[in-house]
Amino acid sequence: MIELRSTIVCPLCRHAETETMPTDACQYFYDCKGCGQLLRPLKGDCCVFCSYGDVACPPIQEGNGCCH
Repeated sequence: MIELRSTIVCPLCRHAETETMPTDACQYFYDCKGCGQLLRPLKGDCCVFCSYGDVACPPIQEGNGCCH
């Protein structure tokens, strides 16, 4: 079963926010609700959830690889 909620932790201020992940697209940008920093995926990751979340995005969970 695919988990659709992931907690993103900002690498700058450490603010944590649980968000619902999209199932039909990658989320390349995320505005931290703590400090306002615009987060982008780290090199090699397909989305902000794979880089900063505690749960990988749905395509990765399904074993379908990156959602690019």
